[in-house]
Amino acid sequence: MIANVMERGRAEGGPSHAVATVAARMDSARNLQLTVRADSRPSFEQARVKSHRSRRGAERRLEPNDLLLFARVVQEGSFSRAAQRLELPQSTVSRRIAGLEAQLGERLFLRSSRKLTVTQLGEALLDHARQVVDGVNAATELADNRQLKPSGRLRVTAPHSLPLLAPFFSEFLAAYPSITLEIDLSWRVVDIIGEGFDVALRFGKLRDDATLAARLIVEVHAAVYAAPAYLNRHGTPQEPQELLAHQAVHALSRSGETLPWVLVRGKTRWEGLPPGRATVNSPDLMYRMAIDGIGITLAEHRRVEQYVEAGQLVRVLPEWSLPRAPLWAVFPGRKLMPARTRVFIDALAAKFGPQRSPGPNEEVFPARGG
Repeated sequence: MIANVMERGRAEGGPSHAVATVAARMDSARNLQLTVRADSRPSFEQARVKSHRSRRGAERRLEPNDLLLFARVVQEGSFSRAAQRLELPQSTVSRRIAGLEAQLGERLFLRSSRKLTVTQLGEALLDHARQVVDGVNAATELADNRQLKPSGRLRVTAPHSLPLLAPFFSEFLAAYPSITLEIDLSWRVVDIIGEGFDVALRFGKLRDDATLAARLIVEVHAAVYAAPAYLNRHGTPQEPQELLAHQAVHALSRSGETLPWVLVRGKTRWEGLPPGRATVNSPDLMYRMAIDGIGITLAEHRRVEQYVEAGQLVRVLPEWSLPRAPLWAVFPGRKLMPARTRVFIDALAAKFGPQRSPGPNEEVFPARGG
């Protein structure tokens, strides 16, 4: 968490690791997407995509189910994984894709023993498949919002340096037994829509993205802490510049760098990098080392409150602190938000945010950079 706070104001970056993917949350609509009878014909045959571009004058009809199957194969990167996810025989998936290719007169995939590559036609068709997926998702979301109890799978991604979330996740699941959580903890900046996430928790300034919306959850407060025993041996700094004469326990940033400390007091700003005895990517280990007297460290107030109350840590330079870092819940900017997503974000704000109701202009708004 401290590495995220120290990186406040840096633009999010990093390449997306997703292959060409389809719109989010196909799993939640699986029963609506694919209903294949024993003869492998789709159950909603009345909804057909017609193309009047035909070979030899025949009308060409594309089944929506086949487009959904195609989109799932692209998303999973293989026929076998798509079949497993959809709980269909692999032979059914292969046969339906082969039939779609025969209708189109061209291949959609280039297959090898190690890799499945989408062809140029496949890339073009994927745009149309996404529209079908969006329609199915919209219908599913409408059904979700009409339910009295929020339910279904909720996919969440967050930095792994947010240990306070662990008890929150358990409390949320206990409160909503019909919701299942899939949690991805990593430094990676995911493609929220492309990779099918419902909520991403992100620190700092957000990138401009018209497809996303965001809600401010809390501004994280952090400052300098040390063990009383360490200060008794080495003295207590009275000004930030004196930190340079002390040993520090640093947080390892997601870029692998040890970032300078930035402290503010009103409009006064100080930046420096105290010599480090240890650099770690675990907040718990940082605090443990500070308690053991290894050095001074930066810590988020809520995270070390128990150690301060126990007399194991004390705040150093109490008039100085790190710049506040906003924590956002970012989600697809749909007009209709699934009920499970809404209750999750509301629960986050109730747990960590200010104890007040958000105003109409701060609850939900398009994600944008500063």
